[in-house]
Amino acid sequence: MTTAHPALSGQRVGAVELSNKLAVAPMTRVSATPDGMATAEMVDYYAAFARGGFGLILTEGIYTDTTHSQGYLNQPGLATDDHVEAWRQVTDAVHGHGVPIVAQLMHAGALSQGNSYGVSRIAPSEVTPRGAMLEEYGGSGAWPAPRAMTTDDIASVVRQFGDAALRAHAAGFDGVEVHAANGYLFDQFLTVYTNTREDEYGGSVANRIRFTTEVLTEIRGRVRPHFLLGVRLSQTKVNDFTYRWPGGAADAEIIFASLAGTGADYLHIASEGRNFIDTARLADGRTITALARQVSRLPVMANGGMHDLRQAADVLDGGHADLLSVARGALANPDLPQRLSSGVPLDKFDHGMLSPMATIGNATAWRANR
Repeated sequence: MTTAHPALSGQRVGAVELSNKLAVAPMTRVSATPDGMATAEMVDYYAAFARGGFGLILTEGIYTDTTHSQGYLNQPGLATDDHVEAWRQVTDAVHGHGVPIVAQLMHAGALSQGNSYGVSRIAPSEVTPRGAMLEEYGGSGAWPAPRAMTTDDIASVVRQFGDAALRAHAAGFDGVEVHAANGYLFDQFLTVYTNTREDEYGGSVANRIRFTTEVLTEIRGRVRPHFLLGVRLSQTKVNDFTYRWPGGAADAEIIFASLAGTGADYLHIASEGRNFIDTARLADGRTITALARQVSRLPVMANGGMHDLRQAADVLDGGHADLLSVARGALANPDLPQRLSSGVPLDKFDHGMLSPMATIGNATAWRANR
């Protein structure tokens, strides 16, 4: 008798019961309208994952205000009432298959490739980002230097995230996830070389995580208790694949303990590569996700190559994480959980699905022409 894959068992997160441990990871799709409205194409895209059996769907990063947060042209927003109405079509379609959906709230900070509102970039400090803009998301060339945020700017962003969380609730989402990973604004506060502040938001790791904890606390205080609240972290960035938290496990313990005190329901930790067990391992031999579970006592979601089904089983069975988020494996296999349950082999991801840009339309065209 074949034993069922551990990812197919249920999982409780906050007040929500998931049918399995497989989540669709956030993936930038740059497929909204120029003013940030979710489209019919996006309805079909997200509904396909729900129909395919995923236990939880996390959206692409959604900008939260009409000032500084937008990272990409044709990125969706949750900054206006019109955005709420557009997203309700998506949440209704996903809920029609009995699957919860969480909105990932994002502020690009210095890593903004353009916005629809003609405003400048802001960041914790006036530090020009490393690397170049991302061509798959419509960018090219070097990043401009941002303006350093004042304490009033910080307070404004905290309020705006609370406002966006309320809009997410009104749009029918089951929760929100704060995008504090991959080099965007929250990660810019946490990263030593992009945060040179000398106030209460700079210096020690406890100070550098403060902005993230303030936003999570703001959201938790403004939404209903059953509304899911998560946060995504990573050490590496879209423009720096080698960065690690300088204090290693000691930094991680402070970060995870701080986040656990905000009322968050789960932690989502992006890996540094496809081979999760190797790349997520700390100097003392533990994995960063196992440490997050130990310190926070919250469900932890691991990310990075989880379409490798043997690795996915090792992560769960080895106590490294409670949930798995799948990105490119889900893009190639919107029905991945159903395939896993029935023993149907997975299709291999092809980078052509993201060419010449990482839009839903290009992925659809790739499928039609293969």
